[in-house]
Amino acid sequence: MLHYIVISIISGILFGVLDGVIHANPAAQRLYEVYKPIAKTSLNPLTGILIDLAYGFIMAAIFLFLYPSLPGESGSMKGMVFGLLVWFFRVVMSAASTGMMFNVPIQTITYDLVTGLGEMLLLGLLYGLTLRPQSL
Repeated sequence: MLHYIVISIISGILFGVLDGVIHANPAAQRLYEVYKPIAKTSLNPLTGILIDLAYGFIMAAIFLFLYPSLPGESGSMKGMVFGLLVWFFRVVMSAASTGMMFNVPIQTITYDLVTGLGEMLLLGLLYGLTLRPQSL
C-alpha cells in the first residue's frame, strides 16, 4: 500500500509539472491566445496541486484495476497501452469536442493532441514500470 501511495504522489507531481511545462511555455501561450477572452485571469495553485495529486491516485488505481486485462507481457507495455487509452479518453475526445464547438486553430488542437500523447505515455510508463497488482 505504501508503494502505491508513493507512486501516486510521484505521478500527481509529474502530472502537475508536465501540465505546467506543456501549457505555460511561450509557444503554448501563443497557441492558447484564442482562449484569452474566456480564460480565467488568475489561478489557484493549491487547488491545481490537489487536483493533480488526486489524478495521480485515481489513475494509479485504475491502472492497477485494469492491469490483468491490459495487453502486453511486460509492465512497460501494459503502461504504454494504458497511456494510449487514457490519451484517447482524456485528450482525443476533448480535442474533438473543442474542434466541433469552438473556432480553435488546428495548430492548437494538434499541439494538445501531441503533447497530451507524450504526457499520457510518460505517466503510463511510470505506472507500468513501478506498479503491479500485488504491490498493494
